[in-house]
Amino acid sequence: PPPAPAPTLTLHLAVARLPFLSPLPTPSETNFITHNMGGVFSRCDGPRARIYENILETIGDTPVIKINRMCPEGVTMYVKAEFFNPCSSVKDRLAIAVIEDAERRGVLKKGDTVLEASSGNTGIAVAMVCAQKGYDCVICIAEPFSVERRKIMRMLGAKVIVTPKAGKGTGMVAKAEELAAKHGWFLCSQFENQANPDYHAQTTGPEIVEAFKGKRLDYFVTGYGTGGTLQGVGRVLKASRPDTKIVLLEPDAAPLLASGTKTERKPTGAPLGSHPAFASHPIQGWTPDFIPKVLEDAQALNLYDELVAVSGPESIATAKLLASKEGIFTGISGGATMAGALKVAAKAPKGSVILCMLADTSERYLSTPLYADIAVDMDEHELKIAMSTPSMQLIPNKEPIL
Repeated sequence: PPPAPAPTLTLHLAVARLPFLSPLPTPSETNFITHNMGGVFSRCDGPRARIYENILETIGDTPVIKINRMCPEGVTMYVKAEFFNPCSSVKDRLAIAVIEDAERRGVLKKGDTVLEASSGNTGIAVAMVCAQKGYDCVICIAEPFSVERRKIMRMLGAKVIVTPKAGKGTGMVAKAEELAAKHGWFLCSQFENQANPDYHAQTTGPEIVEAFKGKRLDYFVTGYGTGGTLQGVGRVLKASRPDTKIVLLEPDAAPLLASGTKTERKPTGAPLGSHPAFASHPIQGWTPDFIPKVLEDAQALNLYDELVAVSGPESIATAKLLASKEGIFTGISGGATMAGALKVAAKAPKGSVILCMLADTSERYLSTPLYADIAVDMDEHELKIAMSTPSMQLIPNKEPIL
């Protein structure tokens, strides 16, 4: 007889039932879980209580989270945690925006290759979107950015072209332009592409407005990479909540906006060269060595009320505090934004409410200065704990004890 056809399997990812609960939770059980176990069931009551057709449908709708232990007295602080996006950064929004816009316009078609220049997060996001949609993907990344980013992009199927450190961000952009011209590939052009801020105006901004409906929101604080978040969210807040002050941050080592010097541009809007006020800084994803066209357009719309400088060391220190004091696991740029928000909080009137953006996850920075003093081996205190009971000891220069 012919072999039986292989069974068709449908795989769903689901939250396992806790063993002490009845098959369906009673109201009292749901209340217990919500109030005593971090709101396990309460998250299932929201818009994510559904089955998704693909990973791209999970982009956006990121949570706003209250800061408790780091918040100065007299103010209330929140963060919008963009690491809840599927590839753990705000750039997931940019990637789907640019690629689906190109599909709608007919400039990106089946069988094409997608190309971008990125410090990492956009490249990862573009690689994810390409993997799901079936496009080939090539990313140009400058040498100094963390090796984790290269590996993640390659894991997602992208080809990664590393450009020399001396070329800075303008160098990786120029390489991408060369490759696009040579091979006819679709170049995302994140720094100039209007689909980037428009998507934030359609999603991120309205999410914030909805979260704070009927509530105070006195300050919105963000850094900039492309300027997409600033422009998109800024347009929405200026229209719907004009009393909310928008505070923009940049590294003190690279005060491009503070300098007042504009970036010279090619006809495409891409930079002609490196900005004279740029110097290397550790806040990866923030402030390339030019003012992006998307950001310049936000300036022309007067979308921010104050510009605040943040240092690399305080960004790293604040990211560590967010992890150890709040359990919020974000990268150096998230630490930088929180550091800037704390500066705003220090001079804000009593009762003020502040929201800041956390762009990505800490795991993207394991090889960077953020983890320079995080040890792999047990320290003296950990060894003391290990030796406080007799079994399973792994002590340096001694035989393991089982």
